[in-house]
Amino acid sequence: MSRRKSAFAEHGIENEINTLVERTQRIYLEDDIPWIIGYSGGKDSTATTQLVWQALSELPKDKRHKDVHIISTDTLVENPIVSLWVEKSLTTMEQAAKEQELPIIPHKLTPEIKDRFWVNLIGRGYPTPRPKFRWCTERLKISPANQFMTEMVQKNGEAILVLGTRKAESAARHASMKRHENSTREYLSKNANQQLDRAWIYAPIGEWTNDDVWGYLVAYDNPWGYDNSSLLSMYRGATEDNECPLVVDSSTPSCGDSRFGCFVCTMVEQDKSMAAMIKNDDEKQWMKPLLNFRDKWLTTKDREFRDFRRMNGQLTVYMDRLVHGPYKESYRHQLLSELLKAQTKVRTLGPEDVRELDLITIEDLEEIRRIWVIEKHEIEDALPEIYKEATGQPYPVKNLDENQIFKPDDMALLKEICTELGDDEGIQYQLARELLHLEQQHRTMARRSGLYEMIDKALEKGAFNNKAEAEQFAVARSKAIKDIRETETNDSAVVIVEAEELETA
Repeated sequence: MSRRKSAFAEHGIENEINTLVERTQRIYLEDDIPWIIGYSGGKDSTATTQLVWQALSELPKDKRHKDVHIISTDTLVENPIVSLWVEKSLTTMEQAAKEQELPIIPHKLTPEIKDRFWVNLIGRGYPTPRPKFRWCTERLKISPANQFMTEMVQKNGEAILVLGTRKAESAARHASMKRHENSTREYLSKNANQQLDRAWIYAPIGEWTNDDVWGYLVAYDNPWGYDNSSLLSMYRGATEDNECPLVVDSSTPSCGDSRFGCFVCTMVEQDKSMAAMIKNDDEKQWMKPLLNFRDKWLTTKDREFRDFRRMNGQLTVYMDRLVHGPYKESYRHQLLSELLKAQTKVRTLGPEDVRELDLITIEDLEEIRRIWVIEKHEIEDALPEIYKEATGQPYPVKNLDENQIFKPDDMALLKEICTELGDDEGIQYQLARELLHLEQQHRTMARRSGLYEMIDKALEKGAFNNKAEAEQFAVARSKAIKDIRETETNDSAVVIVEAEELETA
């Protein structure tokens, strides 16, 4: 895509801003449809929010007739510098909006507990996201925002979503905006999401370049009292050369090329922005444990750490090898331990505002604990001890099940006996433990509905003594099924040929 011209070049920055402010006011006054601004704390969403804020503040008070909701989705695994920035910004916005009597309402959105990153990775054992199994984006980012917008549309019939998307960002973004810019309403485009077809899109800075965005943020004071120069410094600190140069030609890099996101992201090999922040600023050295954890433990080369069975216990063959499923119990324990150690180090090394930073919340830990004990039948309830060893502090929540009849010593003895009988991979121990737990869960029921089906599934999952035995069986089964299908296909072809011959005769 060719380099775009500055939106300020022809008429100047002041005329451009005045035009956009007047346009925004006109669209705002046209109807009673509520507005929703998507705010990430980055330069584009900051510029967009600032423009809308200016437009509203210049309207008479009696014309500010409908609410403008500012939504920011915290995935709970964001770069902590950016996360703290956004959180403080939302707090400042809320206070400033009240003081300025503006109908602006900030909202911090988070994923539902079942959708959170650590709950799925460490709790359920989902392998780290990868191109063919990118389970994180929908759960962490899209669902919280879509749920808020859906509720708004259901309540009001329609909504206008104000975004900081720009055609200059990338060829793909430019094509997407062009595809959806035709509208029955001037300056509003249709939402590409079919579930939100009653939510319109307004992109006031769609024609701006990166330099236009920075020029505006530097030239115009932030109306809710935040410091745009600090935002510029944050972007500059996230680039390897520590510069936000004046762009003079297409070969010159821009601050706009800096990207922030989840520090756990395995869709890229390195978190370059966090690495650059640490390199460029001695005061950000406290993030090193976080970066080290990410680089060492969050990997897509994890086959050896994953169960040879799928999540449902089934065996799946691809290219004469078993397709591995969730992380093994031992690796999930290790991941949690290392994450808690990193959290402890960050809190110790960091400044005052990160002394209580949660890389993983107690709410997440309790859900992980429930999944391990209740769903995965890991009745040793290992999480509190892992927490204590990693942090040096007692786990702050009471026992999960006061009626648990099997104690850690009992389970240790059972595991020892299974090992002595040749259970090197712990499969038979896991089977025995699951059967004991299933019986315990159903012991007080008058009708043990579903118990036998659960026992059948457990026995099927634990039918093999080791991975090699399971793989040999699964490959042979896959080959037999393939042979049968080929035979059936050939037989069908013979029947068709014979039928055609009879018709000809």
